Amino acid sequence: MSTQVSEEVREALHEGRPVVALESTIISHGLPRPRNLAVARELEALVRDGGAVPATIAVVDGVAHVGLDEHRLTRIAEDPAVRKLGHRDLPPAVATRATGATTVSATAWLADAAGIRVFATGGLGGVHREWSETQDESADLRLLSRVGITVVCAGVKSILDVPATLQRLETLGVTVVGYGTEHFPGFYLASSGEPVDWTLRTPAEVAGVIRAQDALGERRAAMIVANPVPVAEQLDPALHDRVLTQGLAAAKEKGIVGQAVTPFLLEYLMVHTDGASLEANLAAVRGNVRLGARIASAYAEAGA
Repeated sequence: MSTQVSEEVREALHEGRPVVALESTIISHGLPRPRNLAVARELEALVRDGGAVPATIAVVDGVAHVGLDEHRLTRIAEDPAVRKLGHRDLPPAVATRATGATTVSATAWLADAAGIRVFATGGLGGVHREWSETQDESADLRLLSRVGITVVCAGVKSILDVPATLQRLETLGVTVVGYGTEHFPGFYLASSGEPVDWTLRTPAEVAGVIRAQDALGERRAAMIVANPVPVAEQLDPALHDRVLTQGLAAAKEKGIVGQAVTPFLLEYLMVHTDGASLEANLAAVRGNVRLGARIASAYAEAGA
């Protein structure tokens, strides 16, 4: 595959310095313009403030870039023709010289291939509600069983079936740990109510688990570090539950199914919470990026 690692990221990896991968769909499809570009720059700055090098990932004109310069970052943010690329879309995107932003699955794949060990994002995809009828499951899950990367996130999107997603991750052999919590986060909410088997409380402890994966030869599956959004910045739980119930009913009434369900519900939540869901999402992303930089730095220090 045609992949270009930026000089800054390449040098950092060669020297054993910390690098944090960042996805680009939050820039192209997750935020309104022009705020999306400001947030993209902010997230990269947060990684640098944490002592690590940011590696925002996207495909531009058929070339997969691990680390974007200002021109390419601006293009991903401003060009309405930018596509949304999962892992399965990478070969045709490269072959047709397309430009697209990478989802969790595509970002994790490209970051892992480049040798990056830490990836920070908002929330993962997962098993959809009514799975027994639709068989609808995010490509994120299976891909994470194939890459040796640590994903710092706020759990899976709360519009999904969280218990079924956790069961699926267990089946796929993906390690899940709560960061400073004994419950799996609920994306917009600090807790989904579902317990986690392992709780880690410092970046050094997370780095120690990554090192143990190295020593045990267990790098062919990801580790999810589930970092809850701060309670003070979460979406009001009662508002979340009420609007989500209404959104699910609206999707069913309109006959919205398959891949169209998630963007419909996310948009529904944003509109019917007057933007509060978007702010909770951003608060989660910022916290995950800060933590990702600290984990990457602790991992680099342990190997120095």
